[in-house]
Order: sequence, then structure tokens, then C-alpha cells
Amino acid sequence: MERDVDVLGKYRNVTNKLKKRFLKRPNIAEGIEQYGALAKSLRQQECPQYAGFCCLAQARCEHTLVNAAGEAQALTEAARAFLDAEMNNRDIKCPSFEEHLTAAINCYSHAIRVYIENNNPSLAAALCIELGNALQKLERPGEAMAHFQRAAELQSQMKTYGIFSPLECLQSLGLVATCKIEMRDYDGALGVFTEMAYLAQERGGSSTTGKPIGAYCDILARCEVCRVLLLMLLQPTPQRIRPEHAQTLEKYAWETTDDTITAQFLSEDLFLMLQSLVMACQSRDFSSLRLLQKDLWPLLSAEQNQLLHLVIKELSHPSGEVI
Repeated sequence: MERDVDVLGKYRNVTNKLKKRFLKRPNIAEGIEQYGALAKSLRQQECPQYAGFCCLAQARCEHTLVNAAGEAQALTEAARAFLDAEMNNRDIKCPSFEEHLTAAINCYSHAIRVYIENNNPSLAAALCIELGNALQKLERPGEAMAHFQRAAELQSQMKTYGIFSPLECLQSLGLVATCKIEMRDYDGALGVFTEMAYLAQERGGSSTTGKPIGAYCDILARCEVCRVLLLMLLQPTPQRIRPEHAQTLEKYAWETTDDTITAQFLSEDLFLMLQSLVMACQSRDFSSLRLLQKDLWPLLSAEQNQLLHLVIKELSHPSGEVI
């Protein structure tokens, strides 16, 4: 209690110095420095929520000085402080109205807006991803997905500045797809992976051969495996399957040899096992599926193994709705 009173007293002292007085202009720069020092002291005392309020006051001062970079930085520091306070409450299981989380989201959103208004979409996208990761950690995939999607949109807008990085955009879309899987929106995840595959093929080709290279091969491999697993999970009817998805499955028919494009980013063993998986799913050969799951396990990511588990579970116990 005494510490709270002491903090409030210091905060008021700095605030009073910044009030306008007759024939005397307040020293805004000094106020910024003092708010920053107080915020640092409060972090060391493990009072992140109070540090957040000091950073907000610092951001208001930076706004008064028309320093957009300083304002955005102070808002970001405030957001991180409020987020730390929320995580502390979660760790000790303290009941709350999630007011610290709400304050953090508002500060992040304000900082993102400042960066966008000052033609800095790359830093705005980075903050969107930072906020999305925090919300995902707090088990809020729906809210996180919206911020990841916004990051991808901002990164695609960077084409106008001549600094477009397809890999960054693909990374953000991959996070969107992960959130959709967590929300059990498998059809939506399938659409995102298809969009990612088209973008990687368009932007990731070698200037001489046109074949995908480097990190683009890993992204295409992830998209291909996830699309096959999602199609096996959704089991769309021939009348409802989209042409691009039908083409994906055609590559894994028995009469089809290794697809030359797919072979550029999938190993032969993985391609053959996926081909066997598709055939086993279509024939509902559960014993083969169990054996394939064991062989595929070390070749797939945790996300893909979870999808494979859901495929086998749904085929073994059809319910009309994936469990």
C-alpha cells in the first residue's frame, strides 16, 4: 500500500511539472525522461501495470512533440508492460476482468496505427505478429488470427514501397492457417494453404530454372502435406471439391507417377507414403492407416501429426462432424 502511494506521488509530481502555467512553458523533454526513469524503476520493482501507465504518459509527451517514432516506441513498451501484468495474473490464477490485456491490445493497436500513418508498414506488421503471438499463447486463436491476417495484408502492401518480402508474408499466412486449425476451421485452413502454395510458386522460383529454392521448398512442402491431410479429413464429394484441390489429389492416384513439380520439394519416401495414405483413406483400410501413421510420424511436424490423428479418428468413427 505504501509503495502504491509512493508511486502515485512520483507520477503526480512529474505530471504537475508538465501543466501549463502563466508565462512558462512546460519542459516536455524533461517529462519524457522522468516518466521513462519511473517506468524503468517500476519494472525493476515488478510492477508492470504501473510501468505501463508511465509509458502511456511518455507516449502522450512524444505526441505533443510530434515525434511519431518515440510515440510508437513508448506505446509498444506500454503494451508489453500491460501484457506482462496480464501474464502475471494468469500465472497466479488471479481473478480479473482482463483489464491489463485490454489495455495491452489498445496500446498495440494505437502503435500500429501510428506506424501506418507514418508509412512504416513493416514495423506495423511486426507489431501485429507480436500481438497475435501473445493472444495465441493466451489461447485466443480467433483474435490472434485477425492480427496475423492484418500482418500479411500490411506485408503485401509493401510492394508499393519496393520492399516486399514474400517470405515474411508467407510466414504470417502460415500463422493464420495454424489458428484456423486450432479453431477447427479446416476448410478455411485449406484455403490459406492453397493461397500460400500459389504465392510460393510465383515468388520462390529460381531466376534461371524457375524451380523453387531455399525456404520456399520448405513452405511448399508444408502446404502440400497439410493440404493432402486436410482433404482427407474433410472428404469433399466429387461434386463439391474445387478444381485446384482435385488436382492435388490426382497427383497421389495409383496410376500417377511422381509429379515433377512436387518432387522438387517432397522427398520420394514422403511422396510415396502420402500416396499410400490417400489410397488407404479412400479404401478405408484402417490397418494400413495405422502402419502409415507410425512411418509418417517422424517425417511430419506436430501440427501435421495432429491432423493425421484426426483423419484416422474421423475415418474410424464417422460422426458427420470432426471431433
